[in-house]
Formats: sequence, structure tokens, C-alpha cells
Amino acid sequence: MIKVSETAKKKISELMSDDGFDVAQDYVRVGVKSGGCSGLSYDLKFDKSKAEEDKMFEDNDVKIIVDKKSFLYLIGTVLEYSGGLNGKGFVFNNPNAQRTCGCGESFSL
Repeated sequence: MIKVSETAKKKISELMSDDGFDVAQDYVRVGVKSGGCSGLSYDLKFDKSKAEEDKMFEDNDVKIIVDKKSFLYLIGTVLEYSGGLNGKGFVFNNPNAQRTCGCGESFSL
């Protein structure tokens, strides 16, 4: 399961609307790909369709889809949004990550 904080929900709703997506029926696709300074990096984008093999979660009125491979790396993750002095962006609080880089965009197990 992936959780969505209240601040992330507000930003997701805003960005989805700006990009022509509807938070009530479209999805946030979260994934993991090779790369980044720690070996794996997070991928987040909006999607209008869900593949049959995708896992779907809904938290805080946000529908999240994850491919089967990425799901194993993301179990228990909380998606948050930070707009502080250290930069703006989504933050993945992943309990499975053994090490993360300084920017928080990549991790390793």
C-alpha cells in the first residue's frame, strides 16, 4: 500500500488539473527505474488508464497505480510534498530504502 499525505494530495490535484487530468477518475502512476546516484530512482506521472497487471491503491482520494515490479520496492511508502527552502517537490518516504541520496530522488535496498 502507498499512502498520500494531505499536502501531496493538494499538489497532485492542482497539477493534474493543470495537465488536463481529473483526480476523481485518473491515476497517479508511481514506479521505480534504474538510475540515480543511489542505483534506483522514483518515477511519478499521471495516467488515464490502468494496465491489467497494475496494482491500484486509493488513499486520501488519490488513485495510485504501480506496476508489479515496482510494487515490491514501494510497499509502505508515503508520498509527501515539500515546498520548503530545500526545494519543492514530491518526497517518497520509503521504509524499504537502505540508503538514499541527498536529493531524495534515488535510493538503494
